[in-house]
Amino acid sequence: MHCVRQITDDLFWVGANDRRLAMFEGVYSVPAGVSYNSYLLIDEKTVLFDTVDKAVGRRFFENIAFVLDGRGLDYLVIQHMEPDHSSVLDELILRYPGVKIVCNNKTLNMIEQFFDMEIDVHIVNENDTLETGRHALRFIMAPMVHWPEVMVTYDPTDKILFSADGFGTFGALNGALFADEVDFGADYMDEARRYYTNIVGKYGQQVRALLDKASALDIDMICPLHGFVWRKNLSDIISKYVHWSSYRPEEKGVMIAYASVYGNTENAAEILACMLKTKDIRTVMFDVEETPESEIVAAAFKWSHLVFASTTYNAGIFVSMEDLINDLVSHNIQNRTVAIMENGSWAATSGGLMKEKFEKCKDIRVLDSILSIKSGLKRVQLTELEAIADAFVSDLIPSSNSPSPATPGAINPAAMFKFSYGLFILTAKTGDKDNGCIINTAGQLTVTPLSMSVAVNKANHTHDMIIENGLFNITIMDTSAPFSIFEQFGFHSGRDTDKFAGCDYEDRTSNGLRYIPVHSNCVISGKVTESYDHGTHTLFIADITEAIVLSAEPSVTYQYYFDHIKPKLQMSTGESQGEKKKGFVCKICAYVYEGETLPDDYICPLCKHGAIDFDPMY
Repeated sequence: MHCVRQITDDLFWVGANDRRLAMFEGVYSVPAGVSYNSYLLIDEKTVLFDTVDKAVGRRFFENIAFVLDGRGLDYLVIQHMEPDHSSVLDELILRYPGVKIVCNNKTLNMIEQFFDMEIDVHIVNENDTLETGRHALRFIMAPMVHWPEVMVTYDPTDKILFSADGFGTFGALNGALFADEVDFGADYMDEARRYYTNIVGKYGQQVRALLDKASALDIDMICPLHGFVWRKNLSDIISKYVHWSSYRPEEKGVMIAYASVYGNTENAAEILACMLKTKDIRTVMFDVEETPESEIVAAAFKWSHLVFASTTYNAGIFVSMEDLINDLVSHNIQNRTVAIMENGSWAATSGGLMKEKFEKCKDIRVLDSILSIKSGLKRVQLTELEAIADAFVSDLIPSSNSPSPATPGAINPAAMFKFSYGLFILTAKTGDKDNGCIINTAGQLTVTPLSMSVAVNKANHTHDMIIENGLFNITIMDTSAPFSIFEQFGFHSGRDTDKFAGCDYEDRTSNGLRYIPVHSNCVISGKVTESYDHGTHTLFIADITEAIVLSAEPSVTYQYYFDHIKPKLQMSTGESQGEKKKGFVCKICAYVYEGETLPDDYICPLCKHGAIDFDPMY
């Protein structure tokens, strides 16, 4: 029986899920399964985008037949020839002998390598188009993301990017299709990271090249070959790809991976973890014998500081640890600080061999001293472990937690620690007009050069100011912030309101822009270097030109705002008497929309957040 999802009026998902696959590509564990996505366009001409793995071929062909409803298949666009997307190609041609294959020359060569059959082929090159009726598909080459023949397809009619293996994730879809139908950040972002780092991670430069091409397109939806379709908040996943492809760590903290036969190396790693935790350093640990290698690779891409502790085995590195390190090196791990610990009852050699491997990597700083254990850690060696912990602490924690006077134009690295998933006030200026708005997506992007990313709704006047002059300030609010300050900067438009009216402060940074010196813990100035159009939002990439720590108070997180700052919704008189008001409440500002259903494109008139930030009233 068919199982399809409709995406637009004339586009359908006809893929399938595989929950029985144990190892994707024979290497990567997929305990939650995997989806093989294929899309069918029903226009004057019918177009299928890629096929699927043979394991789900039966369901795939049932889906195609249902959506075609007796029509023929005119075109098959092959974006990627890896067998999990092409292994039923021969059966497809047998079922639909009139289909024309749309591909590039590299793909055609691979078809001839995988199959022996006659095909009707239409070769496309960079920016060629295919007219299908209402749609004019445009083809964009994306070599080595992650095979040499890969291309992506852009549909300007519905502003859809068919992204091949880009923007995918491990995991079966479980009835959902769109990323906004699940809690992607909580439930799937780790799998998206694991997918990227292991499948695409080696090719950061090529991913950046594709992102540059995509930035010139007006994209409202992304349809990948694995995982969820993105139709809302595209900047959530695109900003991750911008970050991941730079090889910069996402989080400041320590990942410890250890290989221990009898527990002594593990014991030393555990003691180091305790030392780090007592110094307020976030720390995660992995036993390389028990944890799938792909999970540790993903963690190494996430964290800024890495520790590798291995027993010596056959005069070398323990087998699973050597495999892990070889994998990290082959995936181009960069921009990390690494500490090494070795163990050996005689002739300990694993430490030096691990260090040699990491010295081949770009911008990897390996601490000079290797902690060498002979069978078991001794009390006298605790000072060596403390030295490793202290070296990491000096990188990760500013020398003083107290605010210091700001020097104009100076950058205080401690300001970067103030970022959270929370709420910020973004300020800008054009002419004599100062303005500000509330945003919730900003974060450090790279260390060298020091840069950040900011996603801004195009409906905000501040957005237009940044487009015009390329400068902005981000004020990070602290937990003392009252609801009134969010009302002041979030519930009115700067086009007809002076957001700073009545303020008893006029503080500005060196770029001449105002910021909010009260109820805040830092201000960071940015100069835009790149921008990416993502439907309702623009993602700005900016160099950090100034950063000032204002206080030691903790930053406001989204959860803190909901729990402690935002007013609770009050019941109406009718509700208190048992009559349920039907409507939806904005999670950001508590605005109530009354009605049975909330339109998908609804924008809160107060805070300008979309329908995704509304909850039904019960």
